Amino acid sequence: MTNQPEKLWNSSFIFLILANWFTFMSFQMLIPTLPPYMEELGGSKFQVGLVTTLFSIGAILSRPFIGHLLQTQSRKRLVLFGSVSLLIITLLYSFTTAVLIFLAFRFIHGLAWGWSSTTNGTAAVDLVPKKRIGEGMGYFGLSVTIGMIIAPSLGIYLYQNFSFSVLIYTSVSLGTIAFVLFTLTKFRTPDNIKNKTLKDERFTFWGSMIEKRSWYPAMISFFNTFGYGSIVTFIVIFGQEQGIEQIYLFYLFNAALATIMRPITGKWFDRKGPWLLIMACSVLAFAGMWTIALADNFYYIIAAGILFGAGFGSMMPAFQAWVISKTTQERSGIANGMYYSTIDLGIGLSALLLGVISNYVETATLFKISSASFVIVLILTFLDYQKNKDVEWESEQT
Repeated sequence: MTNQPEKLWNSSFIFLILANWFTFMSFQMLIPTLPPYMEELGGSKFQVGLVTTLFSIGAILSRPFIGHLLQTQSRKRLVLFGSVSLLIITLLYSFTTAVLIFLAFRFIHGLAWGWSSTTNGTAAVDLVPKKRIGEGMGYFGLSVTIGMIIAPSLGIYLYQNFSFSVLIYTSVSLGTIAFVLFTLTKFRTPDNIKNKTLKDERFTFWGSMIEKRSWYPAMISFFNTFGYGSIVTFIVIFGQEQGIEQIYLFYLFNAALATIMRPITGKWFDRKGPWLLIMACSVLAFAGMWTIALADNFYYIIAAGILFGAGFGSMMPAFQAWVISKTTQERSGIANGMYYSTIDLGIGLSALLLGVISNYVETATLFKISSASFVIVLILTFLDYQKNKDVEWESEQT
């Protein structure tokens, strides 16, 4: 993109952040509630597991196609189509009680989510000045992180205290707000796409799924979200087992610290690169996981929320910015799709594997086991740091 302005904050960037936040809120509140609803419908344990698995498959399959389209198509049209698709499929959940149809909807929902999350993230990249990519994507990442932190708790509250229909209509309402905000956003499309001077490359599935220049940080991101998957799946169950009614405090302090840290970590990324930031945050996330595992009162939960929010909450946007910084503007859509696929894979596989292990160990042990993923993050990041520590970070962004 030529002549990209250095100004970060403008009405379009603000509208896009808010729209993406409402999108993630609408979506994330369904994650912990659709499996128990499937059980209510009479689904088997295997079918309950398919609720997450089919969704992840759909999301991963759709991203190469949208990544390819993002190399040649206008941003706004693609973003609005994804937003509308999410609204329709979410509303359809309330109109079926048939297990197989519900599972089919879940797969289609995954296709729509893969489309929407990839286009939204790429649209943000277009609006952020290249030299402020860490700071800009850090602020945009708040919409993702806070949505992932707050929405599951909200969804559980609505599902347990009202009804599945209330949950769905709340989700649709949040999605509708997102759509309105998207329509108010003035998107930027790279000049060579807008002027059709970019060669339309032949589509290949793997070529549009994987951005070779960005694969390493995307791989590390997988291990990062694997650790988070245990939180999403088991922290409410753990709170019930331990008799800790204030489990919501984890989400509250998690979101608060993620928000407070974002301006600091974003500027750190732009000046020093991702390595030391991610290594420090992986240690905090590891400590947060063990604090949860040892919790027997709400004070531990608050401490865990602070540690995990400062750690995991800072790493999410750092990984996205790292992935984007290593590719070209034209292939940022593919890189974004790959990044979001690692999130789906990490959370999906975490829920699947730890769900099996949960039959044999206590819930607290699951947090200890999954904390090892942050040790892997630390090691892999350190190895890349050793390889690149003598390279000027600015050169990575040219």
